[in-house]
Amino acid sequence: MASVSASLPPPLLLTQRKPNLTSVQKLPFSPIRDRRSHSMGLMVKASGKSSESSDLDVISSIQNVWDKSEDRLGLIGLSFAAVVALWASLNIITAIDKLPVISSGFELVGILFSTWFTYRYLLFKPDREELSQIVKKSVADILGQ
Repeated sequence: MASVSASLPPPLLLTQRKPNLTSVQKLPFSPIRDRRSHSMGLMVKASGKSSESSDLDVISSIQNVWDKSEDRLGLIGLSFAAVVALWASLNIITAIDKLPVISSGFELVGILFSTWFTYRYLLFKPDREELSQIVKKSVADILGQ
């Protein structure tokens, strides 16, 4: 549970009139009126799924993959290779970014590709449906369905 409190100034148009708080009292927050400073306090409590439970979901899914795997040495090698690939790609990107002409060229290529992709797949409804079918087919091929 998280709670947020704020001190808000009163509305500009309602300074001369008496505020009507009957509709506000039905809301899930509680307004508090301070007569000396003419400011309104607001207390809000957030509810819902916390990040701790989502972290536990990720850990439990990793444990399930580890328990179901027959080739644990392969999983260790694959995870090590992924970390090395991430480290190498970050170093390569940093080195390329330091070159003045190449980084601008890559930026231009990225802008042009994003523009083409938006025009080709996102602008019109039939194209969005085609992209959806391509994504569903790719996911099915990856998962082996």
